[in-house]
Amino acid sequence: MSSTTTRDRILDALSDILISQGSSAVTLESVAAAADVSKGGLLYHFPSKQAMIAGLVQRLSEEAEREFAAAEQAEEGLVRAYLEGSLPSSPREVALYWSLIASLRSQELASPDLMHHVHEVFSRWARMLHAAIPDPVLAENIRLVGDGLYLTAISGLPMPDETVVRQLMDRLVHQAEQAQEANPKPGPDQA
Repeated sequence: MSSTTTRDRILDALSDILISQGSSAVTLESVAAAADVSKGGLLYHFPSKQAMIAGLVQRLSEEAEREFAAAEQAEEGLVRAYLEGSLPSSPREVALYWSLIASLRSQELASPDLMHHVHEVFSRWARMLHAAIPDPVLAENIRLVGDGLYLTAISGLPMPDETVVRQLMDRLVHQAEQAQEANPKPGPDQA
């Protein structure tokens, strides 16, 4: 069995425990048992509970990097890709991010470095939107709508009607396209 597979199983088990039982149930022993590895095998990959959480944050950061790259290349455009990505893709994603954020804010696992990674994901989207949309107020409106949709979903607050959300997205995409047409960014030959 490869190290990557074992590491991923450990992080999957950690995710499952965070989602189903919360951070107080996360121990080296509970994660090792759920991952079906020895405690020594777990310690080989993650020497502490904090290291496991850091590994999970790193894995999620890598997923976010793939989302950034896909959004920049998206045929439907960055704004729509961002807004569509602001709607969590599964109940598991909702539960995992909510559990992870709660864990990172707990006294036991509080870590400024790990919270920085979470903040960086949100900040990166903001920078990308501001670079793509010449109107900074519109860029910020789009960012806040996306953040609001995402945080509403992961916190379990009532979501707006799906039809209204789609109309809101369409309107914001249209406004961004208009702003880009009115103030096109110079291409490499025009700079």
